[in-house]
Amino acid sequence: MANMCKNRAMAESSGAEPQAPTGGQAPLGPPGRQFAHPNRHHVAVLVRHGMLVMELGIVHRLFGQARSAAGEPLYEVVTCTLEPGPVRTDADVAIPVDRGPEVLAEADTVIVPASLVEYEPMARVLTPPLEAALGRIPPDARIASICTGAFVLAAAGLLDGRRATTHWRSAEELQDRFPEVDVDPCVLYTDDGDVLTSAGVAAGIDLVLHMIRRDHGAAVANEVARGTVVSPHREGGQAQFVRRPVPEPRTSSTKAARAWALENLHRPLTLRELAAREAMSTRTFTRRFREEVGISALQWLTQQRVERARQLLEETDLPVDRVATEGGFGTAASLRQHFQAALGVSPSAYRSTFRGELAVQAG
Repeated sequence: MANMCKNRAMAESSGAEPQAPTGGQAPLGPPGRQFAHPNRHHVAVLVRHGMLVMELGIVHRLFGQARSAAGEPLYEVVTCTLEPGPVRTDADVAIPVDRGPEVLAEADTVIVPASLVEYEPMARVLTPPLEAALGRIPPDARIASICTGAFVLAAAGLLDGRRATTHWRSAEELQDRFPEVDVDPCVLYTDDGDVLTSAGVAAGIDLVLHMIRRDHGAAVANEVARGTVVSPHREGGQAQFVRRPVPEPRTSSTKAARAWALENLHRPLTLRELAAREAMSTRTFTRRFREEVGISALQWLTQQRVERARQLLEETDLPVDRVATEGGFGTAASLRQHFQAALGVSPSAYRSTFRGELAVQAG
């Protein structure tokens, strides 16, 4: 079972080109062809009985909004199930799904949302039909789970030796049932290259935005976030939940300090300076900041500076030294160090990738 992902075979595809649909969706194609647009990134969502409606909506809505500089959809998203027909959900509706697991053979990315099955203690997650379906996924495809969909990936051996997460309520069970997996219950999502996992339902938003950002850069991901009216970036290492997401009435918050910091990222900001903006001691501010945001103020500042640098590298021709200054890193060497740690690439390589892609899209 653990080796099944290594033997995934790509199904043969044939048939005429279907009529192009509107938006990012594809019509049901002829036998052997399930995606209508060969030049788009193909995303297959594998749903099962007991699926969570919100998670399916997250994938379609966010990937479906991603556009190139020319306004063309960048992804094509289709939904499939183990046996076509009505799929029961966690709500009082069933969703008709016309496509079967053959879709997976043509996917560039496969998303496995949660099902109520995983909420049943010791339920058999990887049934023979599901195992066969996963075996259709191409070896070079990217696979991601939302919430307890991680149980499926773990049961298939896809998470062995990898860091992964799931909803914090289910993290202990995931670790107990699959000791080969390095379960981190305190993060929003994990990215191990070709395999990604996310925490509870809403963390699926963060995961999809992260994948869009990884594929097409911060500008595209930010535009999707704006269109969906969600935060453009919550770092994967951020805590799954915070103790005080909304300050109590008449209780001081760090919101004003954060807003001010975003306007002054180019400055060498200190904890003492940020705390003074809220008339707090450094100790109180540090505690309150972590309670509200889920990470330390210094970690948050670094994240925001990396995001600012990404934006400048994508949208301007400023030299790397100037990007470092504007982002608050001070020197190009410091920028390269933090960029490499956060993204695994140098600023120059990042700019070459995304500025080059934007130029192609614009042309």
